[in-house]
Amino acid sequence: MRLATFRTGKVSILYDADSLCDACRAPQTGPPISPQAFDPDHWRREGRVVGEAPGRGASLFLDAGRGQWVLRPYRRGGLIARISSARYLWTGLERTRAFRELRLTAELFSRGLPVPRPVAAGVTRHGVTYEAALITERLPGARALAARLAGEGYHTPLLETVGATVRRFHDAGLDHVDLNARNLLVDERDRVWLIDLDRCRLRAPGPWRAANLERLQRSLAKFDADAAMAAIRRGYETPSSRGTPRSG
Repeated sequence: MRLATFRTGKVSILYDADSLCDACRAPQTGPPISPQAFDPDHWRREGRVVGEAPGRGASLFLDAGRGQWVLRPYRRGGLIARISSARYLWTGLERTRAFRELRLTAELFSRGLPVPRPVAAGVTRHGVTYEAALITERLPGARALAARLAGEGYHTPLLETVGATVRRFHDAGLDHVDLNARNLLVDERDRVWLIDLDRCRLRAPGPWRAANLERLQRSLAKFDADAAMAAIRRGYETPSSRGTPRSG
């Protein structure tokens, strides 16, 4: 994976040169990826939006030519969103949420952990504030763990695989501050993936591991959380025999 940065106008872009699709490249005389790639309206005008994920960020699934991408604009929640739902305080390019998340995702991907391959992060500066969006490759056939449980109910082997996968990330030092049943995806082969690394970071072992698991348990409240977490913890405690290797 080759990460590179360039700037055009107000937009700064961090991208993986190896994952760009020809269909979304700018002309050869221009930058390697167009700032338009981060504009949801651009994709809608082109008729290349093939789906949309629920949630505050309204992530779009895009036809990127040789595959599909996920475009996720960064959006605020809570009371601060009443002031601005899309702008954040500028404290430096490398400290923007998009650049930090892409670099973290790239690091985990390079270690062989099951995260979507990052494509690019775009940051548009507006004086003391900025807007941002992230593009990753879409995982074919993957559904949120919450949707899988809602549709098929309790499934012990799958939940144990979830636990083993979370353990792999914890052993790598990832503190996922929003670990929940929507940010764990399950593909058609029951492989488990972790998404949405916004504000996450790599840390030394500590109490944050237990906090991650407690947050996951709270998100499973509607799915018999105690029984589900018992299976997840079994997988978590014996990760060597399960886990989810990354394909490709």
